[in-house]
Amino acid sequence: MSSSVTVPIEAELAKDAVTPRRRRARGGDPSDTRRTNWWATALIAVCSLTVIIPLYLAVSVALKTPDQLVSGTGFELPWPLNWNNFAVAWERTDFPRVLLNTAIITVGSVVFTLLTSSLVAYALARNMHRPFFKGVFYYLLAALFIPFPIIMLPLVKQTALLGLDNPAGMIILYTIYGLSLNIFIYTAFIRSIPIELEEAARMDGASTWRVFRQIVFPLLMPMNATVGILTCVWAWNDFIMPLVVLTSPADRTLSLAQYVFQGQYNTDYTVAFASYLMAMAPLLIVYIFSQRWVISGVMRGSIK
Repeated sequence: MSSSVTVPIEAELAKDAVTPRRRRARGGDPSDTRRTNWWATALIAVCSLTVIIPLYLAVSVALKTPDQLVSGTGFELPWPLNWNNFAVAWERTDFPRVLLNTAIITVGSVVFTLLTSSLVAYALARNMHRPFFKGVFYYLLAALFIPFPIIMLPLVKQTALLGLDNPAGMIILYTIYGLSLNIFIYTAFIRSIPIELEEAARMDGASTWRVFRQIVFPLLMPMNATVGILTCVWAWNDFIMPLVVLTSPADRTLSLAQYVFQGQYNTDYTVAFASYLMAMAPLLIVYIFSQRWVISGVMRGSIK
């Protein structure tokens, strides 16, 4: 008698266990996190058009002749392809020289920014209980609210007097002007690192510099990735600061080299867009090769 009752009960339990699984497969369970959020997907698709459409126009115009550009709306596929625009842009902008100048300024700015900003942020984060260090921290944060055009003219005068109107001066300026935001990013992360790690190292005889170099700085890799990317994009694409600081035509960067296509009455759009793509390509290649490291750094930062 007991066995006859047990069999239907087991059948009901098996049926209840299968039913939610079928519901999840049909997308009927609202608590299932694997469901597709179509509203978010549609929003992402629309936002991606703001990048895809201008990029398509840039590539399309760069591969057209001036006659093809004038006769159409700009959205037509270029045919035949005019690769000569890239050769003209290479010669007219002196691309190897300006690429080398931009690369030197960008790499130097990233290296010096990572070294100086992390070190200053470590000193401030571990001494925030002292009034002097707290005052320095808020003083540096206040620089975020000063627009660059306000200090542009005094900056031009100072760089000329100090002989910093060259790529070396640009590296120093990018390092200094990025200090405020970078310290704000670094300080919050450093304060989340357990101080017990540093105390254990000091008990073993490690100095403050050794603690920072061997313990703190390796833990800053997620923030180093963030700060490095921000500085790299800023130094590579900046136009205003090189325009007002650099005085020698031999020191001009990629952004300044685009000036050669701007005439008094017209603009050579096909060659100019080819030059824009050439200037964008190195930074895009760097990001493609460092994408995995960047994403892993961000993920470790979120877990931290």
